[in-house]
Amino acid sequence: MRVTKGETALNYIILIGFAAFALTPVLGILLTSISAPLGEPDGIYLSNFVDAWTIGGFGRSLKNSVLVAVIVVGLATVLSVLAGYAFGTMRFTGSTVLFYLFLLGLMIPAEATVIPLFFDLRTLQLTDTYFAIAMPQVAQSVAFGTFWLRAQFRAMPSSLLEAAALDGAGPVRALLRVLLPASRPAIVTLLVLTFMWTWNEFLIALVMAPGGRLRTAPLGLSNFQGQYTAEIALLSAGAVIVALPTVILFLFLQRHFIRGMLEGVAK
Repeated sequence: MRVTKGETALNYIILIGFAAFALTPVLGILLTSISAPLGEPDGIYLSNFVDAWTIGGFGRSLKNSVLVAVIVVGLATVLSVLAGYAFGTMRFTGSTVLFYLFLLGLMIPAEATVIPLFFDLRTLQLTDTYFAIAMPQVAQSVAFGTFWLRAQFRAMPSSLLEAAALDGAGPVRALLRVLLPASRPAIVTLLVLTFMWTWNEFLIALVMAPGGRLRTAPLGLSNFQGQYTAEIALLSAGAVIVALPTVILFLFLQRHFIRGMLEGVAK
């Protein structure tokens, strides 16, 4: 089917329109973050970021978010790779039932389990710890990661594993030397998605750490907003600070992320 110049031009117009629709709020926040605070003359105020960082205490909240993200992304990726490898390449008794149990993690919303889980963790004296914030998110991420990587491993040619077996490679070596290098885009996509979900998680961090000592970046921004509702420039600067790590990670890994998403759609 031949695409005419008019159809190509129309496609570009539509894409530019969607891009403008998506980027307008982002540009608005960026421009507001460097605008003049209340009572100051008009101009560009890069000092808003310094003031927001200092007043909002974002250093501590960003540190907490980084630690939680490292725990969640690390554990969830390793467990998802192992579970996806087992469900995608092996046949064993009860595999279908176990896989559907994993999928329950995608079907049950966090709002339905977070309160009972809080009382359980409080009984074990684990609230207000990184464990209480990270482990529920690990469980949620493993459910998606297993589903994602199972599809990836099942779509790979069986001849790869057969060739590895002929070369004397066991299951672990075949996974590390054959499947993981070939699945790099899918794994990077999982890393980026898990990091974004963990970084933006609000409810679990709010409920599991009521003391406020382990306040994560979204909670820090919410607390900052409650104190400075009138200082739109400072609030925008704080929002930019909180969103910046996710943007940097996505820009750094965008090629692998887009490739992994396209391969997932093709499957």
